[in-house]
Amino acid sequence: MKTAAVVSRRRFIQSAATAGAVMGVSARPVMFAAEAGKPARLGGAAVRREPFPAWPVTAANDEQALLEVLRSRKWTRSYGGQMTERFEEIYAQYTGAKHCVAVANGTSALFASLAALEVGPGDEVILPPYTFVATLNVVMLQYALPIFVDTDPDTFQIDARKIEGAITDRTTAIMPVHIGGGVADLDSILAAAKTRKLPVIEDACQAHLAEWRGRKVGTLGDTGCFSFQASKNWNCAEGGAVLCNDERLAHKIYAFHTNCRARKVSGYNFSYLGSRGANLRLTDFQAALLLSQMQRVEEQARRRDENAQYLAGLLRQIPGIQPAKTHEDCTRNAWHLFMFRYQAERFAGLPRARFLDALGAEGIPCSGGYSPLNKEPFIKAALESRAYQRLYPPETLKNWAERTQCPMNDRLCREAVWFTQNMLLGPRSDMDQIADAIRKIQRYAAELAKA
Repeated sequence: MKTAAVVSRRRFIQSAATAGAVMGVSARPVMFAAEAGKPARLGGAAVRREPFPAWPVTAANDEQALLEVLRSRKWTRSYGGQMTERFEEIYAQYTGAKHCVAVANGTSALFASLAALEVGPGDEVILPPYTFVATLNVVMLQYALPIFVDTDPDTFQIDARKIEGAITDRTTAIMPVHIGGGVADLDSILAAAKTRKLPVIEDACQAHLAEWRGRKVGTLGDTGCFSFQASKNWNCAEGGAVLCNDERLAHKIYAFHTNCRARKVSGYNFSYLGSRGANLRLTDFQAALLLSQMQRVEEQARRRDENAQYLAGLLRQIPGIQPAKTHEDCTRNAWHLFMFRYQAERFAGLPRARFLDALGAEGIPCSGGYSPLNKEPFIKAALESRAYQRLYPPETLKNWAERTQCPMNDRLCREAVWFTQNMLLGPRSDMDQIADAIRKIQRYAAELAKA
């Protein structure tokens, strides 16, 4: 929970506790002959036989950082460790936030934010249906009511134009998600929140280094929540962080994440702050890994952006493939995911599941992404539970499903295709192979549909 001014990327890299070399990825040959033949699912040669770059990337300085903590015998800040606070200070400097609290994971970051903002039973929280389930879980852990606002299928982000209409006198927070490393329309979201005097919790778990109008995401709302889970662009297997610019709120987040204990001034501290809390602490081992990666994250982000922009240009030329658009005020996309919409009618009616299978057979790993979160059966079960029945009027619970219908998101979930961020770390020829594979599938789509 450190206070500091914004620092340059160069200074940020130089200030890391330990250094590591960026691991390069060797160039791979493009298999134009394979692209010209039949799809692998029809007996042809796969476009690609080599794996994409492995993730996570490791280097010698990572091992040294872990050994340093191990040998110190101080493995957590609750027992004299200093690595977590060092990371908090540097991460706050780099993002331009006044305060940072490192926590156990991205879910913990969201959970602590809601708790510190006193969101609880009887409240409503606005969130998107196109997100990882943790965004929903933390709302329901507070016994608040999740109110889903439909998705903009062009950007895959929450449709900010529909937020105002979802606000009621029970609404206590808006929680946009910067999905895939893109950025939701923060200008519109913050304007709606300001009009209604509502806090904004930025779920930036997938958006490390992303920017809105030149400012790092996670610093524009009341809190910004990040995940350092193993798949993330910056990771330590599990970990998270909360950014904020309000000192009082930062103290509440800190206390909640360590069983209501206030930050100690000296010695062992049993001073309590707040009415409840949990153990959501990050270990110094995890903090050390995050620090050791600091020299790599910028170079990796640059490579992802170059490859993603190039790949998007290739795929936009293929009828029926629509890459997710980046909002014009998103000045930096983090590219945790490369997402596009697949239109089966431009592929001879080939179902998306068959398209994904055919693409995988060409050596291009892919997935269909999220299912509609607002339609998950466990939500209905929760709303029928004794706790929710006691907290909310019968009419509110009865109308919840109708109120949270998201038809555009339903369509997006049927059409979406994802590539993971590590696929963007190789040479440009990798992007050519992805496009080659899709073009091949399109040429033989009618045969694949019958196979």
